[in-house]
Amino acid sequence: MTTLFVIRHGLTGLTGTTLYGRTEGIALDHRGQAQARALAERFAAIRLTAIYSSPLERCRQTVEPLAAAQRLRVTERPGLIEMDAGSWTGKPLGRLRRTKAWAEVQRSPSTFRFPGGGESFSEAWDRVGTDVDAIARRHPRGRVAIATHGDIARLLLGSYLGAPLDAFQRIVIDTASVSVVQLRSGARPHVLLMNESGGLDRFGPDGATPPWEEPAPRQRSGKNLRG
Repeated sequence: MTTLFVIRHGLTGLTGTTLYGRTEGIALDHRGQAQARALAERFAAIRLTAIYSSPLERCRQTVEPLAAAQRLRVTERPGLIEMDAGSWTGKPLGRLRRTKAWAEVQRSPSTFRFPGGGESFSEAWDRVGTDVDAIARRHPRGRVAIATHGDIARLLLGSYLGAPLDAFQRIVIDTASVSVVQLRSGARPHVLLMNESGGLDRFGPDGATPPWEEPAPRQRSGKNLRG
């Protein structure tokens, strides 16, 4: 049985404002660096077998303090890399949300491919699943951490939950959060924990508004039936 710890990278100066895709050289900011240090402390009681990461700097930086504390090396895996956003790479998220294509990303990602030669969500779904399956086979009795990106983590967890691809956007994965999955050969996966970020402060009165709490659309009559 492999115990898999799925980690989203920490905060950067562009998190939540820009679709940076596979842009290189985007490092953790001071908040993300603090998250990375705290992440290592959160794993103090756990002895990991291996640590894998997307090749992008922000993911490696998130698990480097953890690797140092565990005396392990970080192994890069191209299959854990962020989606190729094509011609959308580097564009402000606020502008993209106003396009018609954005509605397809949110409601039917299974039919969407990023324009300009980018990746499709179905390709990313297959790519990360195949790569993580290979990691699990390499560590059949291990405790393995993988550092990846928000959409990639959500696609992976949606797959383990048995959810259709079009439902993966319902999963929330915060920066520097940890989700835990047990994988056993020939058996269904078990999702033990999702989106753990070291405390519940974000739900208190002084916490930031969670990303899923979007303003409800105005309706002329009837009840709001958002799913």
